[in-house]
Amino acid sequence: MNVKQLDHLNLSVKDFAETADWYGRVFGFEIVEQGTYQGQPWGVLKGGDAMLCVYQHPELREPDPDAIEQAGFHRVAHFGLRITDREAWEQTVKRERIPVHYGGVYEWPHSDSWYISDPTGYTIEVALWHDDRVQFG
Repeated sequence: MNVKQLDHLNLSVKDFAETADWYGRVFGFEIVEQGTYQGQPWGVLKGGDAMLCVYQHPELREPDPDAIEQAGFHRVAHFGLRITDREAWEQTVKRERIPVHYGGVYEWPHSDSWYISDPTGYTIEVALWHDDRVQFG
């Protein structure tokens, strides 16, 4: 048995509408399903083959990865989204005034990455593979 791909990532967020709007403007995600759960909005956002299942929980605090790790818990440091158009991405960063962590683009041996945060505070690695080819070594 082989896994074809990661199907979706499930996130709790401060504000569903703000989050859906941000992922739409920044990455082109669209709401493909939505409803309410325990009186709060939720939805599935889809962009290309990537999906995020987003649940609003306004009472929760922003994640602090360092505090989580210091408390002795495992954590998700970030998740990655792959892009294919550097120029379009850089225009989006400029248009949306998105702060890029670590002083800007980080150059890996086979890819370039921008680390940003969404409205709830989740860190996202935006990866552009050289020649749109995932490779290692």
